[in-house]
Amino acid sequence: MDFYNILLNAHKGFGYLEILLVTLFVIALLATMFGFSGKVNNFLKKTTLFTMIFFHVQFLLGIVMLIINFSNGLNMGEVMKNSALRFQYVEHPFSMLIAAVLMTIVNKKVKTNPTISLGVVIMGLIAVGLFAFAFPWARVFGA
Repeated sequence: MDFYNILLNAHKGFGYLEILLVTLFVIALLATMFGFSGKVNNFLKKTTLFTMIFFHVQFLLGIVMLIINFSNGLNMGEVMKNSALRFQYVEHPFSMLIAAVLMTIVNKKVKTNPTISLGVVIMGLIAVGLFAFAFPWARVFGA
């Protein structure tokens, strides 16, 4: 097994874990917003932290895989003409980068504030939405 396949399998494996963490994060975020009068609890803090960490790990693995692919002679002109390649090499990494940045901001806000604001909830839901958009559902689940 070569280095790229090891990274690809790690990226896929962490993807499954990321789905679970994002689901827990959304549940904790909405439960805090509607069930606890906006008071930040430990469950929200931990799910936000672990979701952010795994977003960053996934992003770093993906960037290394992207660099390996482009160093092997992938032509950007061909990538932009093909919608599947454009999703894989442009839209997916860029959306995940924005989602990771938003999760970092949400983590900071959750960690430092005793209550959660609507802006933090919206930012968290945008991060989850970008994650859901950029996640390669068909490739991972074989649909």
